[in-house]
Amino acid sequence: MNTETSIRFQSLNELTKGQIEAIRSIPAHDQVTYAAGRFTRPTSLFLDEGHFQKEQAKVFRRLPVAVALSATVKEPNSMVADAGYGVPLLITRDREGKAHVFLNVCMHKGATLLNNCEPRKGGRISCPYHGWTWGVDGKMVGVPRAETFADLDTDKRNLVELPSREAGGIIWAILDRHAKPDFSPLNDDIIADLQALDLAGQYLYGHKTFHVKANWKQVIEPFIEGYHVQRLHAQSIAPLFADVPSVTTRLGNHMRQISGKVEFTPADLEGAGMKNIHKIVTHAYQLFPNTVVITSPYYMSVMIIMPNAVGESTVHYHMLTLNPADNAQAERLYKTSYETVLHVFGNEDFAAAETCYAGLKSGALDDVDVVYSSLEENIPSHYDIIDKYINA
Repeated sequence: MNTETSIRFQSLNELTKGQIEAIRSIPAHDQVTYAAGRFTRPTSLFLDEGHFQKEQAKVFRRLPVAVALSATVKEPNSMVADAGYGVPLLITRDREGKAHVFLNVCMHKGATLLNNCEPRKGGRISCPYHGWTWGVDGKMVGVPRAETFADLDTDKRNLVELPSREAGGIIWAILDRHAKPDFSPLNDDIIADLQALDLAGQYLYGHKTFHVKANWKQVIEPFIEGYHVQRLHAQSIAPLFADVPSVTTRLGNHMRQISGKVEFTPADLEGAGMKNIHKIVTHAYQLFPNTVVITSPYYMSVMIIMPNAVGESTVHYHMLTLNPADNAQAERLYKTSYETVLHVFGNEDFAAAETCYAGLKSGALDDVDVVYSSLEENIPSHYDIIDKYINA
């Protein structure tokens, strides 16, 4: 990491070969050529209960999904609860530093173990109902008045653990504990990119949960196309970005988009080994199926979009920073950035998703379908991958 005053930043040389090649392939904005395109999808993709249930069964219950960031449970003996996927989860980091994903369920009578969704420290987890207790590794450590239970086999009362893997600064899990664990979609290329961005080593400055009345795919759409930026964000961040295509690379099921900031030219990369590369370009990742990572000069945004129902989604937004907010300069910078991004995402992107869902429910587009241009072609490409699993 390089330094600029007291704030650390990333340079071009710290990125992967693939990231660097993509950045160097970005043309000057005044040399960009446009090709027309037309892609359509039926409104049922966003409204149909049957389609939603297929997504749940064949994608969200069978494939690895992001359940938490490594930074959320950064320290040993830390834990956080979450039920955004409709499954009660308890994510912990044990005293040796290993991450676990358990069902947040007491093995006595099924009570919820941890009700508060805020991260907390502690080496033990006690049920608030009767006080049964487990370590953060899921092993049972105590039962009050154990002598009153005949033949209680405590080895069979450890917490139920889901298949999980920590990679690229994200904790992934397979939500169906009976499914055959397959983490192969987390291929080496996407993990290398996330490692180069140092998600695992960053600090969690702030996090906020949004409840969005829209289909989960509509919530993701604005983060995998740039067509909307000059219009939807005209009064906020539009001046920072050009209305040009991104350089898009498929990394298995995942997508990396890299775009130059406004008025970008390849000459901006001269001496980039000593410059803050995130002032020159923006990386936007769509981590299949439902996680978004976006870079900014001094922070990174990570969103996990969790489907709750056909037209209801939970979004966990996280702002990560390379530096702790341990001085006045850093705190001012991060506070302003955090407030800005919450406004842009919450009041612009998520609000747009809600209006789109309401509009589709009206039936206005039933006869013509939803249409996408060449500036939005990453969206139907994402849906093609979802269809691959649904139709398998």
